[in-house]
Amino acid sequence: MDSLTQAALGAAVGTAVLGRRLGPRRAALAGAVLGTLPDLDVFWPFDDPVDAFVLHRGATHSLVVQALATPLFGEALVRGFRALREHRRLAWAAVYLCLSTHALLDAMTVYGTRLLWPLWTEPVGVGSVFIIDPLYTLPLLVAVVWALCLRAWTPRFGRVLAAALALSTGYLGWGVAAQGIARDRADAVLAEAGIAPERTLATPTPFNTLFWRVIAIDGDRYLNLYVPLLGGADAVTAYVHPRGGDGCLAGVPVAGTLSRFAHGFVRYERSGADWRVADLRMGLTPSYVFRFAVAADRGGIATPVAPARVRTARSGDGDVDWLLAGMAGRAAVRTAERDAALDLDAVRLAARPAPTLSC
Repeated sequence: MDSLTQAALGAAVGTAVLGRRLGPRRAALAGAVLGTLPDLDVFWPFDDPVDAFVLHRGATHSLVVQALATPLFGEALVRGFRALREHRRLAWAAVYLCLSTHALLDAMTVYGTRLLWPLWTEPVGVGSVFIIDPLYTLPLLVAVVWALCLRAWTPRFGRVLAAALALSTGYLGWGVAAQGIARDRADAVLAEAGIAPERTLATPTPFNTLFWRVIAIDGDRYLNLYVPLLGGADAVTAYVHPRGGDGCLAGVPVAGTLSRFAHGFVRYERSGADWRVADLRMGLTPSYVFRFAVAADRGGIATPVAPARVRTARSGDGDVDWLLAGMAGRAAVRTAERDAALDLDAVRLAARPAPTLSC
């Protein structure tokens, strides 16, 4: 999740555990600092942009490593605050809860978090909440701002804090349920069209959990199905795009690294002499957040080059209106994908294969 949300979550958790001992203000500040510590791995000197991408949310986000680090930070709290000298266990509990809730919240996004590193190195990414979602963050911010205005704990504030934590946690639960609904609706559309994809993934569109994108990998093409939860089956829209074959990049190890990290939800692109790999899970076609140039065409052969991140615009013309329409349950054509749109009432998806890329 974004840094503001993680700081707000850490502050709320820290206040819930330590607020009665330290006072809401100091507990919130301590919790906010602890809640942002796991993201300090962004300053680690990785070898290249691809390593920085796939190895982020590693050791610092591991529940195992966080447990081992808890005594260190817990003692820092005990020594830093006289009021905690006789409450060492409480301080340690606050540290671990602030660190671990950061990791667990990140695991709810699609990026992936290595929760059990080094015991188990596969990243966990539920994908049921967008990386920035105001409805999750706002209840926490209200409680944190209130805490920063208080010097002493009050029963009324305690009720507000409990409500904020309950609302934000409940919202995550709703996101998981909504994800299942969106996936089921997309599966029904695909089945009716005669498509049996290799794999599908449902993720929310930006800033909400009412409008979902379901990616379906089908050979050397992929489909984007946009599913408004407030609309019926007729509100679902679909677009088909070339995925490109990975055969052209078979000799480029970093392309395989990106594909494994994204569980196969990648697109292989050719731009001039450059070969690129885009992670389909984050961003909207064609403006994917993580796209890397990994090879160059030299004499008809894709030759590995030093990976470089290729940045693109985050949104296209008309995306705001399209997003609002989807959240309201209405079907709307996305301008950036108009040429790839499918008429689900008149065209069987299987009858319109997408073009493939040649090496």
